[in-house]
Amino acid sequence: MSGISVDRIQSVGGHDIGYPHGHLGHLTQDEENAFQNFKIFLEEKGAYTSGPTPSHDDQTLLRFLRARRWVAQDAYVQFRDTETWRKANQLEVLYDTIDVEAYEETRRLYPQWTGRRDRRGIPLYLFQIRHLDSKTVAAYEKKTESPANVSKAGTDGVTTGRLLRLFALYENLTRFAQPLCTEMADRESARTPITLSTNIVDVSQVSLRMFWNLKAHMQSASTLATAHYPETLDRIFIIGAPYFFSTVWGWVKRWFDPITVSKIFILSPAEVRPTLESFIEPRNIPKLYGGELDFEFFARPNLDPRINERLAWENGHTAFPEGPAYWEPVDGGSRLACVAVGSKDGKERRERVCTIPVAFPPEKPAAAAGSKDAVPAGAASAPAEEAIEGVRSLALSDDETAAEISEKTRELATEQEQKATAVAA
Repeated sequence: MSGISVDRIQSVGGHDIGYPHGHLGHLTQDEENAFQNFKIFLEEKGAYTSGPTPSHDDQTLLRFLRARRWVAQDAYVQFRDTETWRKANQLEVLYDTIDVEAYEETRRLYPQWTGRRDRRGIPLYLFQIRHLDSKTVAAYEKKTESPANVSKAGTDGVTTGRLLRLFALYENLTRFAQPLCTEMADRESARTPITLSTNIVDVSQVSLRMFWNLKAHMQSASTLATAHYPETLDRIFIIGAPYFFSTVWGWVKRWFDPITVSKIFILSPAEVRPTLESFIEPRNIPKLYGGELDFEFFARPNLDPRINERLAWENGHTAFPEGPAYWEPVDGGSRLACVAVGSKDGKERRERVCTIPVAFPPEKPAAAAGSKDAVPAGAASAPAEEAIEGVRSLALSDDETAAEISEKTRELATEQEQKATAVAA
């Protein structure tokens, strides 16, 4: 594909137990069956619509299914609750209309995208907790007790203004940073969309009192993020842990599920550089942690040159502006446009910043004529897909379990396979 660098990001052996396994393009047969069953289950419940333009993309649905250990009923409950929460708090309106300065004020208190990626192409974030001193947090929380005048979004009356601002940052992760990194084909799993983030969390110069004062602040944010933005965190590297951190870790690990805890690495000073370099190229590691990247906390992203060379800037922009932004298809779907949104001085903005050629999903090479992979146009030769359509046509009762759906799929698939074998014979 023209314009795409042939230098590919290489992953390191032994670190791919998680991503890309369990993600699109890397599903086992059982996982693929579970995923198709989940989509059918959601559609029968009225929570999802399929078709040429589905209501939700596959990678989003997979995040919920992975989070609930591939159990469709459990994933449906979390997905349904999240959709209800999003509608009650008008997350789309919040992101489109949030005051840019309010957004930036929140951004400076949470993990910052460095503008770089790890070796797998996942966006790299930095979080220095020492900046969240009690005075700063108290002033921020007082200022954000109510979401009034920050956006045009309504609320459920329960989620605080502070947390709603935080979730605008999660929207930026899922609607801006991850889609941008997905369109970069210089990575091993270019057929797999990016739905995660890698985080360096610097806890140096933080006292026990400060950790204690931040406990409620961090716990509420972690709990809601886990509930409504599942499977968006991958590796978390904790750096600069003080001698008492074992006590703090006892609190923190209870905020996360066991799988997330297994992705958290607490590094000693001697382990920082070699561990980070095994996951991140030195040019993308901030200098403070032994790398080559000029990046300070609070700074705007220092954009990866590989990303920058693929962008076509517009309207006088040469960098991404402050505030929220997202990507939308243009030019018949051949490119994505970055659109800056939010409000400035009470006026909503919607400004096209740049475009990028679409690289995901990459085109599949055509199968050679006569090969076992060649399928005549319109031929119904995929037993699994016929099985899925068979299950879709069944009237599912409310008390029907995901296991029963899975069993129906297996039975129909077996039946279709037997028919195909008989025809071939």
